[in-house]
Amino acid sequence: MADKLQLRPSQEEVLKYKQGLLGISAVPGSGKTWTLSQLAVKLILTTDLEPEQEILIVTFTNSGADNFSSRIGEKLRQNGLMEGFGYRVRTLHGLANDILRERPDLVGLPNEFSIIDESETREIMKDLVSIALENHKEFLLDLLSSTLSDKKQISIIKKELPDLVEKLATNWIKTVKDKQISLHELETWLPDADVNPLMYICLNIYRGYQAALNYRGAIDFDDLIRYAYECLKRDPDLVRQLQHRWPYILEDEAQDSSKLQQQILTTLVGETGNWVRVGDPNQAIYESFTTADPNLLKTFVAREDVEALDLPVSGRSAQKIIDLANAMIEWVQNSHPNFAVRDALSEPFIQPTLPNDPQSNPKSSPDSVEIIQTAMSADQELGFLTRQVKIWLEENPESTVAVLTFVNERALTIIEHLKKQKIETSDALMKTPEPTRNSAGSIALILKSIYDPLNPVHLSTSFTVFFRHLKENPEKYKLVNETAQLLKDLDRTELFLYPESAIDLSEIFSPEILAEQIDMLKSFRSAIQRWHQAAYLPMDQLVLVIAQDLVLDNGERAIVHKLSGLIKTLLENNPEWDSMRIMEELIGISKNQRDFATFSQKEDGFDPENYRGKVIVATVHKSKGLEWDKVFLTSANTYDYPSGEEKDVYTSEKWFIEGRRNLQAELFYDLEALRVQHSGGLMFQQYDKQNSRDDIVRDRLRLFYVGITRAKKSLTISWNTGKMNNLNASLPLKHLAGVISNER
Repeated sequence: MADKLQLRPSQEEVLKYKQGLLGISAVPGSGKTWTLSQLAVKLILTTDLEPEQEILIVTFTNSGADNFSSRIGEKLRQNGLMEGFGYRVRTLHGLANDILRERPDLVGLPNEFSIIDESETREIMKDLVSIALENHKEFLLDLLSSTLSDKKQISIIKKELPDLVEKLATNWIKTVKDKQISLHELETWLPDADVNPLMYICLNIYRGYQAALNYRGAIDFDDLIRYAYECLKRDPDLVRQLQHRWPYILEDEAQDSSKLQQQILTTLVGETGNWVRVGDPNQAIYESFTTADPNLLKTFVAREDVEALDLPVSGRSAQKIIDLANAMIEWVQNSHPNFAVRDALSEPFIQPTLPNDPQSNPKSSPDSVEIIQTAMSADQELGFLTRQVKIWLEENPESTVAVLTFVNERALTIIEHLKKQKIETSDALMKTPEPTRNSAGSIALILKSIYDPLNPVHLSTSFTVFFRHLKENPEKYKLVNETAQLLKDLDRTELFLYPESAIDLSEIFSPEILAEQIDMLKSFRSAIQRWHQAAYLPMDQLVLVIAQDLVLDNGERAIVHKLSGLIKTLLENNPEWDSMRIMEELIGISKNQRDFATFSQKEDGFDPENYRGKVIVATVHKSKGLEWDKVFLTSANTYDYPSGEEKDVYTSEKWFIEGRRNLQAELFYDLEALRVQHSGGLMFQQYDKQNSRDDIVRDRLRLFYVGITRAKKSLTISWNTGKMNNLNASLPLKHLAGVISNER
């Protein structure tokens, strides 16, 4: 939305706000961040703030906080004021950190406590899960399907079962912390494994996890939230101090808040405070990853003491795309065959802009919406995408394009396929961008050669990495590969690395070796000898020594420095780890199995406008808050978007578990039953697998809606029959295809 003060009628209503509680339901592309920024500026300029007081703006992501800071600062400068005064922009976790830093002693933390990131959390959990698998092997093996072959069972035990236990324990711990159930309470409820064997395993992992955090003098992000709320509960003076400091709270992306996060803000607002909450419950798609609850915002907006407004006008999409999104809301609310999920989407419907609006909607065209009903295999869908992407880019070479899918693995397959077809593709929104994966992989391969110098395969690979900058020159890189093969064929690598006398390289390799190859080998040998001399250094420092000899651009060099910092942190927090374990971590990053934040667009704020003429491939979750001229919403089958039909498959019901039990849903139900029981109540509702299925269906319906509303000019929706060729088109796809057909 153009950043100038030309307001739509719905925005004018928001900017009339002066005090009290206000809840705003905003549609995709309605300019809610711009509107909330304008409201913040208005309050800063017109409210009689005392010197120590601030307007507090809270949002969900770092990029969102940066966006607010930039917009508000620019507007204040235009009004002749200095930016940074009279307001504070924080993420929910940043706010919790501010609160906790005020009085960490209230929850038994030192003043200099640290916060570990999610990657380090996973490392701790992996070790604890390995112990749990060993200690409870018999019980966990009994969970596996009796139809598995011995070979398949061995494979499951090695990979899928540890991953499942880690996910179950991680989500259970998050839930326990969000519900503020103490470790002591849990140990009282679960004195032994007989009460609930699976939950007892999770409890043991939780106990070990907290001990690992205590050993490090650290907390995690979930602790940050619960400890901040605990501080507020224990210190009324602190609450009064913060309520005075922040007389107004403006909250963006409120649909993504958890109950505990909402309780923090409720406490800060108090009985007479001022609170504006903006969000879109239809875009609440993080429920399956976090403890967020989209119903919290709906309930808030419906309260009698809350003024409710809508931001229904959006200039993002062409009318046909708006009609499709609205048709989905109407269908879900009134006609979805699963009555239980009809609350997944809600009004307001999206309205196009008026003729004089500075952000007019793109014009509709015959190809504004295309829904492919034809069944395709997974490979056939790749071919279809290749053809359609090429056609679109040929006709619209300067446009922004995205291919969206549900599963990370499928996104990587699409990226690889499009690149093979010579289509310029970016994975900047993936878990770990390609430059980071390449840098991590390169360092890991060189380290292997340093720590195992007699291995000719490692030496050969290290040589290839050393000259990887020559890839752009096919002729020279062919020579690199031929020379690497010579190293691979060596019987004794020490003859090359540390010859006893000034032996000619042609005597070691071949009389036919080229002079250019000899120069390459000498250059590489000098470098690797320097690396060997530096091998006594801590690995984080050794990595920096290696980087000095590699041809890297500024971005790659920054990534290597951050990798060095990661290695240092891992070594400090895990003194028992050896070099092989660290290399496993680097290899995990290179294979996109381990998340790693870098100085990438992903961290600093991604802008599709910087990728015109290229194809962005990402999951639908990563696309939230973004928009592209052309969007391909792919894999819209009954696995990615189930609707509760008999043959639907659910990712939470693992195929290798006996009876396809939803172990996570069972754990959550049993935890709540224990909590109710020990608080003197009765749990009247019995466990029903269908309830958890309905939660998944709601989440996927919202995700489908988010995918549709990323498109500005043109949208194509397709589906495939999956790996086993046994999936059907999803219900949303089939219904919307009928809507389009009727319109024609």
